Amino acid sequence: MVENELTNEIVLNVPLRAAKRSSAARRADTAIEVLKEYVSKNTKVEKSKIWIDNRVNELVWAQGREKIKSKISVKVIKLQDGTAEVILP
Repeated sequence: MVENELTNEIVLNVPLRAAKRSSAARRADTAIEVLKEYVSKNTKVEKSKIWIDNRVNELVWAQGREKIKSKISVKVIKLQDGTAEVILP
């Protein structure tokens, strides 16, 4: 984790249904992109400056590449340097 001071913490329920429209072989990959897009839109942070924790990644991939969850709940910590960390609450 980044060791900067916290500026803002929010809990988001991220819908991953848009990822289910992609091909079955790419659903988990698409779900990570949907997650980044949703966090970027709600926190006004660039997608390239969003850091996703390993546990969140493992939660998305837990049921395999083809069978993803329809939504997940994550905590987003927005830091002063313009980055955001996505972790489990």
